[in-house]
Amino acid sequence: MHVFLNGLAASAGGGLTYLRNVIPELSNRLDIKATIVLSSDLRRKFEPSSNISYITLNSTMGAAGRFWREQFLLGRLIEESGADVLISAGNFALRHSPVPQILLSGNSLYTSRDFVSDLRSRREYLLLLDTFGKQIFAKRSILWADCTVAPSTAFAKELKRWTGINVKTIHHGFDHERFHHSAESLSSDLRLRLDAPHDTLLLLFVSHYNYYRNFETLLRAIPIIQQRLGTRPVKLLLTCKFESEKNPGAYKSNAAAALVDKLNIADHVLQLGAVPYEALAGLYALSHIYVTPAYTETFAHPLVEAMASGLPVVASDIPVHREVCGGAAVYFERFSHEELAKQVVQLAGSNDLRQSLIGLGLPRSRDFSWHNHVDQILALARDLQMRAPARRNAITRRIG
Repeated sequence: MHVFLNGLAASAGGGLTYLRNVIPELSNRLDIKATIVLSSDLRRKFEPSSNISYITLNSTMGAAGRFWREQFLLGRLIEESGADVLISAGNFALRHSPVPQILLSGNSLYTSRDFVSDLRSRREYLLLLDTFGKQIFAKRSILWADCTVAPSTAFAKELKRWTGINVKTIHHGFDHERFHHSAESLSSDLRLRLDAPHDTLLLLFVSHYNYYRNFETLLRAIPIIQQRLGTRPVKLLLTCKFESEKNPGAYKSNAAAALVDKLNIADHVLQLGAVPYEALAGLYALSHIYVTPAYTETFAHPLVEAMASGLPVVASDIPVHREVCGGAAVYFERFSHEELAKQVVQLAGSNDLRQSLIGLGLPRSRDFSWHNHVDQILALARDLQMRAPARRNAITRRIG
């Protein structure tokens, strides 16, 4: 079988994590051939493989430009490659795919009412219009694809409510050996910046800046946490900076930066900026609690990384977080900084609770496997390949 993977949409966050893990898995499957289309700046991140060929395209276009280019160019590239099945990994499907198509849908912003409300409250009207436009194509993409896959059951149910179409769940994975054993040491500069008194409570949140990860709720919790901890210092480690030009996308971080000043917590918030993926394991190892206030998600890879690193988790109470962590986390109402602070302080003060969460988190992290994920994707692709003749006949009848 020959699969064609469209990875043009991957640039940061979950999309990039997906390719980092799936492409090495595909390279180990010598019974399949893969053609992968990537942006030109990502190609250098992947090693050559005998069963994988790459097509690189310029990545300077925005999402809209990428979508239209794909609609007009991708079909020809698929036919020239001789692929049997298309895997569209960027939330948008090819309207007239020449081969059966699996759509990987992984963006909950198109279905999130909280995100729409957030944009309105920020008066981000251009971004709101952009979101509404993408909603249309994301919804139609589910109609265009032969099968749509979501990375969590919670998001699959959300997509079905949105479109009326059944969506298959295939969890994203995690590779313990690749994450821990190939880890790079933290740079001396980074270690120097992380230097703090030995009793400092280190909270970690791994994300570039965006609105839906709800940074402001987390920031508002910090002075409450510090007040309740008394003399024990607290420091929040962030893998971003509140400088808009240093973050992907159109999100403006000036409000978050202003909130840090208003709350007088600059000494408690360490903005590390982007940390190389290979160095993340070292950052988890130095931290004490992982916290995420996101109000919408489709999977949340850092939660699995945190559990695998032996960190207890404090997470906003949304269905995806409960599906991924189960009993290995404590939860808070997603917009309540008071509840967030209460859970962190309770966890910091209870060794029994911390050990209980860690004990549940480590085995839970092993429930997620990139090997199993790719197995399931390829099994789905083979099923579509077998049904391809019937699909072609149906398309011929429809056109005729």
